[in-house]
Amino acid sequence: MSRAVRFNEVGPPDVLRVVDVDVPRPGKGQVRIRVKAIGLNRAESMFRSGQYLEQPKFPAGLGYEAAGEIDEVGEGVEGFSVGDAVSVVPAFSMNEYGLYGELVLAPAYAVVKHPANLSFIEAAASWMMYLTAYGALIDIAKLSAGDAVLIPAASSSVGIAAIQIAKMVGATPIALTRRSAKRAQLLQLGAVHVIATEEQDLVAEALRITGGHGARVVFDPVGGPTLAKLAAATARLGTIFQYGALSPEPTPLPLFELLAKLLTIRGYVLFEVTGDPARLNAGKRFVVDGLGEGALKPIVAKTFPLDDIVAAHRYLESNEQVGKIVVTV
Repeated sequence: MSRAVRFNEVGPPDVLRVVDVDVPRPGKGQVRIRVKAIGLNRAESMFRSGQYLEQPKFPAGLGYEAAGEIDEVGEGVEGFSVGDAVSVVPAFSMNEYGLYGELVLAPAYAVVKHPANLSFIEAAASWMMYLTAYGALIDIAKLSAGDAVLIPAASSSVGIAAIQIAKMVGATPIALTRRSAKRAQLLQLGAVHVIATEEQDLVAEALRITGGHGARVVFDPVGGPTLAKLAAATARLGTIFQYGALSPEPTPLPLFELLAKLLTIRGYVLFEVTGDPARLNAGKRFVVDGLGEGALKPIVAKTFPLDDIVAAHRYLESNEQVGKIVVTV
């Protein structure tokens, strides 16, 4: 028996329970991992509350990211041995695999031997944020030196990853945050410019920073009425990636800006990349190289023990953190 997190109804963090479960031996194409650390993601709180891309099947587990050691290798799996230090890439349904637990199964294609310079906590904090940002900015937009990218919700783990990836390829990351309290920290984390959107004119500042041209790429997890301002701050022929819907308000289409500047507004989720083996492998290489070189450095806001999973999810939803929340096992 092993301890794991389960829930039997959608709802607030309080529906989560730590229970004893029987974890089977790994099947064909699977590995079993003795978990050391778990990375928390907004997608998991949405899954728990019934607001995600898929509905949970009860009793439900959850969790996309974990790091630990290989406990057993299933049939047909090559390249892994018992005791290997590994981390897991979000590339599966949480109705099939859930990584909130002491001992978990994972599909071998989603498992990576992370660089030796990473702690288990850092490794558990890496894959969702870096691959999400990589997929939009590098795989699709081909971000490069000289490009400017607007990054709303920049203090989130994915926002910080986008800042680091933009810097890694020589682009200019422009961090957006509601108030200036996080300005100094965002600059320290690599943002070249910071716009406090409740205190400054988003469009005027973005145009000033970019010499009147606007940003070629916008990487937005929020949506809502601010999309109109983002479109006004986007360059002609630019692309707006909408990868989340954190705003509870409707998201009107900025039709005038769309037509006048020939913009692309495109939906994007991580699984567009992780669901394609060739693109997933390219993403793994990019992130492993960046982590190994130190150009990508996971920022951990706070850690919680597994028994405090409810408190960890409450903190996840508080929006107080700068960086990743990790649960230790």
